[in-house]
Amino acid sequence: MPDFFFYLFASFTAVCAFGVVFNRNTVNAAICLLLSLFGVAGLFTLLNAYLLAVLLVLVYAGAVVALFLFIVMLLDTQGGHNRPFKPVSLFASLAGFGLMLCGASMFIARGQLAAHAAAATMAAPAQAGALSATGSVLKSYADLLFTTYLLPVQIMGFLLLIAMLGVIVLCKKFEGLEDVK
Repeated sequence: MPDFFFYLFASFTAVCAFGVVFNRNTVNAAICLLLSLFGVAGLFTLLNAYLLAVLLVLVYAGAVVALFLFIVMLLDTQGGHNRPFKPVSLFASLAGFGLMLCGASMFIARGQLAAHAAAATMAAPAQAGALSATGSVLKSYADLLFTTYLLPVQIMGFLLLIAMLGVIVLCKKFEGLEDVK
């Protein structure tokens, strides 16, 4: 049964992420980002990382997406013309995407992903006993955040940085573009 929920949340998150990337309307893209963050929160819940799921919904979905919507609605996205992408920026984005794929494939090829998963499953019962003995739940969550769940949190921060830069580039108006042509 947990496999079903994993595939459900993962496919929901992937579909909503594609909605963010391929949607032309910025408000609809922000709503797709919000739904994608809820899907990731569901995945964190399946990992028994309830604090991360709640923080993701409260901080990212509640504050960051609201800030994106405020910026998009504050800036008039209908007026002006968008400047076409320069070949340098296209090359830089493709190089960054290639580096990200190369790093992820090397991480998977070395077997570190399987080693982290095995270490997390072996350490979970020992940490559960330590939680009830010491009572420092927040410290244990912080330890898990910076050890076991470090990669998903960093990926989420990187994706939010990309989304913020995309909002800035897409909403920028260029008034004197007719004179350049």
